[in-house]
Amino acid sequence: MIRRYGKPAESHRRYRLRRGAYGVLWRGGQVLLTHQGAPRSEFQLPGGGIDPGESPLQALHREVREETGWCIGTPRRLGAFRRFTYMPEYDIWAEKLCTIYLARAVRQKSAPLEQGHTAMLVDPERAVDLLANSGDAAFLQGVLRWLR
Repeated sequence: MIRRYGKPAESHRRYRLRRGAYGVLWRGGQVLLTHQGAPRSEFQLPGGGIDPGESPLQALHREVREETGWCIGTPRRLGAFRRFTYMPEYDIWAEKLCTIYLARAVRQKSAPLEQGHTAMLVDPERAVDLLANSGDAAFLQGVLRWLR
């Protein structure tokens, strides 16, 4: 069974399954986050939805480039979690199935391609507190425990 973070599903809602790939991305002892300004101002692990015909790793590389402008290397799957949430940018209630990878942030090739996103290298302990969803924070905490 895949662990759930956040609120449980509401029985009166219909949820659409949204598969996504996200990364805990390391660079020089810091973690690369994206700050999304809208529809809610929040810090996130870079990543996002997997498009039809795309593998999770292809989606991870594409989404990281779009949200941060960075390219990544040596991704390794850490695990997955799910959460139930409203996605105002799509006007849907979603069951998000989030696959998390650990990877190196290799280099920044451009500014973020997605409007409203800002890439930030952050101290990992601070990043845990900044992350908007508890699943992202739990996976980052797990990486920090593993590194110690």
